Parts: sequence; structure tokens; C-alpha cells
Amino acid sequence: MRDNNTREAERSSSSSKQQPQVPMSLKLIDTCLRLSVVPLSVATIWLTVTNHQSNPDYGDLDYNSIMGLKYMVGVSAVCAIYALLSTISSWVACLVSKAWLFFVPDQVLAYLMTTSVAGATEIVYLLNKGDKPVTWSEVCSSYPHYCSKLTIALGLHVFVLFAFLFISVISAYRAFSLFDPPCDSQANNNA
Repeated sequence: MRDNNTREAERSSSSSKQQPQVPMSLKLIDTCLRLSVVPLSVATIWLTVTNHQSNPDYGDLDYNSIMGLKYMVGVSAVCAIYALLSTISSWVACLVSKAWLFFVPDQVLAYLMTTSVAGATEIVYLLNKGDKPVTWSEVCSSYPHYCSKLTIALGLHVFVLFAFLFISVISAYRAFSLFDPPCDSQANNNA
């Protein structure tokens, strides 16, 4: 009987405590990752949008020629804006305690970044190698400058993806560390 009263007292005292503080080093890593996303995303956008090359035999190739690049630019813009706003709001005291405000968008953007990188990787692959069974010839021999800039933009986009994957893990830790671990049913039966 005493054990049950002790457990109930511990639960009531733990629920009356403030939420656990996120370690300062984790908050610093989170902030640095979010801030690094902004210039990398802006560089990805700039490289992709300004990328164009003319070929006298085949014409012009630019950002508007490939729909998947528009998606990559759109996701990069959303990521840059969100990263900047979330960095600023992560230092506002009333929002710091709302871990779910960061967790959900971080997860969504990590998934959007994954789809964007997958699509852009496919585009770069097809531009470099083509797809002979469907008679899609490779383009990079005719537009080498365009392909090299696009490959660099894809590389930056991959760095943003990895940053968002780490950010989503950190935000998941912050959101789920608010809760106690589940009880072990065997430990309850033995007590």
C-alpha cells in the first residue's frame, strides 16, 4: 500500500514540476543547424534559378524547362523561411515550451526535403545518363555547364536534407522527452 501511495505522490509532484529543460548544447546545435539551412537553401535556389545554357543545335535549357526543379526551388524556399522563423521563435520564452510547434513542421519539412532530393537526383541522373529504353538521350554532353551547376545545387540540397533530418531528430527528442517512459508491466506485477 505504501508503494502505491509513494508512486502517486511521485506522479503528482512530477506533473507539478516544470517541463524538463533542453540542454544548452542541444539547443545550440539545433540553432546552428537551422541557421545553416538558410544560406544553403538560398544558394540552392540561386544556382537553380540562374542556371541556363544555350546550344545552337538544341536551343535553350533553363530552370523553367524542368518541372521538378520548380518543386526543388519551392521546397528550398519554404525550408529557408521556416528555418529562419523557427530559429527566431526558438529563443522566445513562451514558444520554447511548445515542443509540438517545432516537432510537426520539422517532420513535414524533412519528408518534403526527402521527396525533393529524390526528384532532383532523378533529374540529374537522367540529364547525365539518359534512359535509352524510353528514348530519352543524355543532355549533359550538349549542356555541360548547366549540368555541373545543377549537380552543385543538388549537393547543397542534400546538405539541407541532412540538416533537416538532424533537426527532426532533435525536435522529436524535445517533444517526447516531456513524457515519462512507459511502465514495464513485469515490474508492476512483481511490485
